[in-house]
Amino acid sequence: MTDLPRKAVVRSAKLASVPLGIAGRTALGLGKRLGGRPAELVAAELQARTAEQLFQVLGELKGGAMKFGQALSIFEAAFPEELATPYRATLTKLQDSAPPMPTSSVHGVLRSELGTRWRSWFREFDDTPVASASIGQVHRGIWKDGREVAVKIQYPGAGAALMSDIRQISRVAKMAAGWLPGIELGPILDELRDRMAEELDYRLEAASQKTFAKAFRDDPEFRIPEVLKGTEHVIVSEWLDGVPLSQIIRDGTTEQRDTASQLYLEFLLAGPARARMLHADPHPGNFRITPDGKLGVIDFGAVNHLPDGMPEEIGRLLTAGLEGGAEPVLEGLREIGFVKESIDIDAQRLLDYLEPFLAPFRSDEFTFSRAWLRSVFAHINDPRQPNYSVAFKLNLPPEYLLIHRVWGGGIGVLSQLGGTVRGRAAIDEMLPGAHLPPIGESVTGSA
Repeated sequence: MTDLPRKAVVRSAKLASVPLGIAGRTALGLGKRLGGRPAELVAAELQARTAEQLFQVLGELKGGAMKFGQALSIFEAAFPEELATPYRATLTKLQDSAPPMPTSSVHGVLRSELGTRWRSWFREFDDTPVASASIGQVHRGIWKDGREVAVKIQYPGAGAALMSDIRQISRVAKMAAGWLPGIELGPILDELRDRMAEELDYRLEAASQKTFAKAFRDDPEFRIPEVLKGTEHVIVSEWLDGVPLSQIIRDGTTEQRDTASQLYLEFLLAGPARARMLHADPHPGNFRITPDGKLGVIDFGAVNHLPDGMPEEIGRLLTAGLEGGAEPVLEGLREIGFVKESIDIDAQRLLDYLEPFLAPFRSDEFTFSRAWLRSVFAHINDPRQPNYSVAFKLNLPPEYLLIHRVWGGGIGVLSQLGGTVRGRAAIDEMLPGAHLPPIGESVTGSA
């Protein structure tokens, strides 16, 4: 493989190959079915081939296309079980891997970023990557002072590829704008483009990681590796051993799932309080349980700067929802822009629509699961549901884009893990504005 495909026409053609390939295989499958092959066997072949093509195309393109694939991998837990199996392993691979770039390209980036004598920074450097992601890949090495390090190297052409994909995604999104009267897509797409553009400058990522590392240094529950060197396209940080959450999702014990889930939820809440930043890339490849039982966190390319911590409005709205306050919830959502003033919406229907997202905090403990997440998706996406139309009336303020991404993605990861968490206590302690009523005083929604 050479560097990333950069031309928009090439990337668009590859992206288009996914639905076209599905259509072709469906037609072929119909032919086989007419020829007498069992429906179950034909369906399994189609799903397996489609899954493999999805991994190959999104993995080769990397950039925004692969980020989309990684986002899909978080939400495979919501797929019906009969469809999820062939896609689960394939999509999960996108959380940690993709075809690597050639060694010559790796050396070229290191030479450009660290100088012609780049090897003098290392005692050892492994040319074989240990992980590949959307805009860069990671190599293992030993720093000049003897510490084991992770060397994150950005793909040549990653910037052009990422911005090309954002433009393609924006065009598709704008076509749908007329169908969603409650949402202003323009500002959201601008915010998405700006935040993704920031991920291309590893100096910004290094600064964010340093802030997190300082905030959580010597913490008994969390471990953030220290940054040793950061340039525009290379980051060198301490190596972090541990069991990735993707492995715990695959074959973890009940105890491992519970521990990982609790730490994962608490870290997402603790970041804004202690580092004044929200880690905004929640997929499992960025988290691992270290040998001493801490939650190790990597990849700080996507962060949400929150100088005042998490907005208090979120805690107040969650409290109002758990107390059954339909009108306060609607009024609060209007104040922060989730419901535009021009949109007419029934307060109780809105609260009923949001009920699945309140459910995990109605009891002291809650077990997330794939089955529960599937029920949530059915609740909010099934046209037969009485509150289905509410979705088309909701807006997403740009300043809440990354918070929404983390909240939704975090729920997906927790549902994959299938752990039991004490979420109510964590929310009450760490979410500003939250003053949850005693369990007996909570009001269950009517949905």
